[in-house]
Amino acid sequence: MARGIQSGLQEAGFAAEVCHSGFEGEELASGQQFDVIVLDLMLPDRDGIEVCRNLRRRKVSTPIIMLTALGTTQDKVQGLDAGADDYLAKPFKFEELVARIRALLRRGQATEGKVLRCDDLELDLYTRRASRGEQHWDLSAREFSLLEYLMRNQNRVLSRTQIGQRVWEMNFEPTSNVIDVYISSLRKKIDRNGSRPLIHTVKNAGYRFGVLD
Repeated sequence: MARGIQSGLQEAGFAAEVCHSGFEGEELASGQQFDVIVLDLMLPDRDGIEVCRNLRRRKVSTPIIMLTALGTTQDKVQGLDAGADDYLAKPFKFEELVARIRALLRRGQATEGKVLRCDDLELDLYTRRASRGEQHWDLSAREFSLLEYLMRNQNRVLSRTQIGQRVWEMNFEPTSNVIDVYISSLRKKIDRNGSRPLIHTVKNAGYRFGVLD
């Protein structure tokens, strides 16, 4: 089921990562920024209620959709009280899961706004256009995904593996130089003409996005 949901979400245009245990999922969700978490209650090492509660205790505010075969009103109340934002009982139509994810994303956009900012750089999440001062760039799908990931993780050192797995998903080849090629392409757009550099190479570690002190 996890593989099927991941494949379906990717076909719908989402980047999707899968964890097969509550511990693994909790650590990943706490250490990286995601737009939505799809959380099954029936996990091999603990139940999803505990994972959800732990994420909220750890101040993870990412919207959570719970999936479960337990569909009584009491079960739904328990999940929502644990901190979930939505609840979907099995069996379900995949189209409904996608619709619920999109609804949560719209709710999040209303909260965070539609523009990411760093220094004088702005990235419009609706038009997928970047701008800096008087300059504007229409980004390719991959350029946009890469820049969005960097801007959502400002001042964090991101390894090539982290970037590749999040932006390229299952198509990422660790030995490829594709990340360096796209980083170079972004630099030519947003870090040129005397602008303060925002993309920094960290030797033997990866890349860091943001304004250096």
